[in-house]
Amino acid sequence: MPSKPAPIKKSPAKKAAEKAPEPAPEPEPAPVEAPPAEAPPAEAAAPAEEAPAAAAPAAEGEGAPVAPAVDTPAAEGIPTSAPLDVSVEDVNDSSLTIKWKTPEIIGDSGLDGFTIEYCKDGTKDWVVAQEELTPVNRYCIKNLTAGDLLHVRVVAVNPGGRSEPATLAAPVPIREVVDRPKIKIPRNLRARVVRQVGEQINLVIPFLGKPKPVVSWLKDGQPLDTKRVNIRNSDKDSIMFIRTSEREDSGVYEMSVKVDSFEDKALLTLQVVERPGPPTSVKLVDAWGFNAALEWTPPKDNGNTEITGYTVQKADRKTGEWFTVLEHYHRLTATVSDLIMGNSYSFRVFAENKVGTSESCVVTKAVATIQKTGINYKPPEYPEHNFSEAPKFTTSLCDRAATVGYTTKLLCSVRGSPKPKIEWLKNQMVIGDDPKFRKLSNQGICSLEIRKPCSFDGGIYTCRAKNAQGEAAVSCKLEVKQIIISEEKGK
Repeated sequence: MPSKPAPIKKSPAKKAAEKAPEPAPEPEPAPVEAPPAEAPPAEAAAPAEEAPAAAAPAAEGEGAPVAPAVDTPAAEGIPTSAPLDVSVEDVNDSSLTIKWKTPEIIGDSGLDGFTIEYCKDGTKDWVVAQEELTPVNRYCIKNLTAGDLLHVRVVAVNPGGRSEPATLAAPVPIREVVDRPKIKIPRNLRARVVRQVGEQINLVIPFLGKPKPVVSWLKDGQPLDTKRVNIRNSDKDSIMFIRTSEREDSGVYEMSVKVDSFEDKALLTLQVVERPGPPTSVKLVDAWGFNAALEWTPPKDNGNTEITGYTVQKADRKTGEWFTVLEHYHRLTATVSDLIMGNSYSFRVFAENKVGTSESCVVTKAVATIQKTGINYKPPEYPEHNFSEAPKFTTSLCDRAATVGYTTKLLCSVRGSPKPKIEWLKNQMVIGDDPKFRKLSNQGICSLEIRKPCSFDGGIYTCRAKNAQGEAAVSCKLEVKQIIISEEKGK
């Protein structure tokens, strides 16, 4: 197979040629070792002559195994496709570590391994980095010279030959990287950054990297418009500044920090919002009783953010004053109730988002008129309640002790309907119009005032109340005491 590289096949061929005479009884090893055609003729001749001689006894009884050995080199395999995504994993002043992905197409011939080759920038002398094929997708090239600029490529090898090489996108300088680039997005910028139209945007993104990284910005995969966005870079951070934000500034910004072949990227989502536009249309669907049904469509311009609700207002055609009936309403249909009979109403709808309410609105073309209907009011009939009640004392008379010459008063309270007639008795005798006694009755409070009583005014006093429903009475005992002055005080 002349397509295979010499460094890979020479070593296996030499080892196989030295061991070929030993397994003479078995004819199988000899055909396997025959394919390396690139071996020197002197070395290949001896095994070629010994192999038929050793296989002669076996050929008499079993000649079939020899034929496949001759036909095997003639079978042609298919090389794999090129390895994928070759990138630098690590680099210092004496070594370079690269990694890649397995080829997409391998085929029936399988995959023997990978060969890594490199050359200095400005030359085409490719050097094989390893003596044997490597089966893994990562390799460290050692014993390099600091300061060199190297191109590196990876080739997949199988029985069908070498694949197309996969080369690093840019040459790699062999030197020590003190600090790999790393972007540190602040916590408040990791989520979506929301700003209102007209606000100033000043975002500071810190990063690490030594020597000084190369910073680049993209917006939605395209270069930034330097007339709108200003970028200021320092050794430790990058500042994105927009003096007056507009909705066109919304998008996904990609920041890239690169040191040699090492790179770190971060995404920043900016959303510039404003108030929404008015709903597209509003329609008065129906009006019945004291209600009106409305229906409207969402606004065409949502202010670059979601619509959070709607505000519905009504106005009487007589006064023209608008009153809010629904606020932060989420549906596109509504029923307005408690309208006044005989009035005509117009309705308007505003859209709302997180910034605020739309500056303009949409008004219904039709008017909802609440018709007057003839109503015959018939007051309910209630049976007349009988409030008649026999007299009943709610507060009784209390026994009292009075002093001769000092006016005293007896009190009690009574209720009844109709208003009862009050009589006072002393020792079961009705007290007439004696000026010494003063009788009062006001709002059910009955009192009997005894002016300057003497010892003969003591006794049992009764208050009696009468009406058509009955009568009631309460009594108490009044004791009038004489003041006794001692002789000593008299002297």
